[in-house]
Amino acid sequence: MKKGIYILPNTLTLCGMLMGFYSILASIKGNYIHAAWAIFFATIFDGLDGWVARLTSSTTKFGIELDSLSDLVAFGVAPAIMMYKWALQPFGRIGWAVCFWFMACGALRLARYNVQMGSAESKAFTGMPIPGAASILASIVLFYNEIWGGTPDKNIYLLLITILLALLMVSTLRYHGAKEINFRERKPFWILVVFVIVLMLIIIHPPVSLFIFAMVYLFGGIIENLVLYYNKMRKKKEEQS
Repeated sequence: MKKGIYILPNTLTLCGMLMGFYSILASIKGNYIHAAWAIFFATIFDGLDGWVARLTSSTTKFGIELDSLSDLVAFGVAPAIMMYKWALQPFGRIGWAVCFWFMACGALRLARYNVQMGSAESKAFTGMPIPGAASILASIVLFYNEIWGGTPDKNIYLLLITILLALLMVSTLRYHGAKEINFRERKPFWILVVFVIVLMLIIIHPPVSLFIFAMVYLFGGIIENLVLYYNKMRKKKEEQS
C-alpha cells in the first residue's frame, strides 16, 4: 500500500461493485429487470478486472481483497435482495432465511476461494463461482418476465433453485470458469466461430439466450461431476478386483 495501487483493475472492480449497489436499489424500487441486468454487467466487470490484472501483471493482495468485497455486494447481497423482493417474499420467514442462506454461502465461497487461491483452485473452481450463481438467478428473472411477465406467485421452484445454487457454491463439485482460458496462447479457429454464434444468439433474444446458457452451465456442471464420480468409482472397483 505504501507504494500505491494499480488504478485500472481496481477501478473495474469498483465498477462491478457499483453495478451491485445499483441492482440493490433497483430491487428495492421494484425494478427487477434493471436489477437483473445490473448483475450481468457486474459479471462483465468482474471478468475484466481479473483479466486486466493478469495481463498487466498487476495482481496484488489489495486487489484480491477488494475483488472479494465487490463480489459479495454484487453477487451475494444484490441477488439475495432481488430474489426476496421479486419472488420469495410471499414465503415469509422461510423466504428471507433462504435469501440469507444464499448470501452466506456466497461469502463462505469467497473466503474459501481466497484461502485456496494458487493451490486447489489453480484451474477449475471448487464449487460453483458466486458470479455464476448470481447470473443464473438474474437470467431466471429476465426469462420469467419475458415469457410470463410480472412477478411470480408463491413459486416453490424458485425457492428450491435458490437453495440449490447456495449449496453448489459451498460444495466440492468442479465447475469451470473463464480463468482457465489463457488468452495469450493461440486457440483453434472454431473457438472464435463459437464465440460469434453465442454473441449473435444473445443479441437476437437476450433473456431467452442467457437463460438457456445459464441452465446449460448449471446442469452441465452437475452432469459432468456425476460422470467424474462414476468413472472414479469404476476405477476404484477395478483396482480392488
